[in-house]
Amino acid sequence: MPVEPLNETPSQTAGPYVHIGTYPSSAGLNVRTQEKPNVLAAASTKGERIRIEGAIYDGAGSIVTDAMIELWQADADGKFPGIWGRAVSDFKTGLWFFETVKPGATRTKAGAAEAPFATLMVFARGINIHLHTRMYFADETAANAADPTLKAVAEPHLQKTLLAARATRDGQTVYRFDIRLQGEGETVFFDI
Repeated sequence: MPVEPLNETPSQTAGPYVHIGTYPSSAGLNVRTQEKPNVLAAASTKGERIRIEGAIYDGAGSIVTDAMIELWQADADGKFPGIWGRAVSDFKTGLWFFETVKPGATRTKAGAAEAPFATLMVFARGINIHLHTRMYFADETAANAADPTLKAVAEPHLQKTLLAARATRDGQTVYRFDIRLQGEGETVFFDI
């Protein structure tokens, strides 16, 4: 008797309770409050200290104040396993951030050079399957021009949605990366 393939079960959105299980202190629970999953660089971590921050906007242009973002990146030498963390947007302002180091350049499995980047996944109410995107550093102009993933996003206005602008604030390097879920300026998301 032939075996029938299994079908995918219905998806559910992350719901309003995603923070309780994944980042309980953000939900006001006095559990694991010592954890700071968005502070990724210890004093001994090699590399340039940076802050990555942004907000997530829905299709109407409103800030999403209850999203969770996960980050994966190479270490400063471009090596994996690298750095991983989790942040939640502030329930009032929508701002999320990571304290980390700037990742080094990496190589694809085929050996092609990749510009420094961070992989971000977005979880939020109304999103059935988390969204994957990449954040590149706008000040890495030459590396970005040669990066195979950025080159695959052929239209310049779409490439811009993957670039984080560099600024200095209070002596700290800050990269701003806003994520737009839909509409004008929608961030490029990858099907992986």
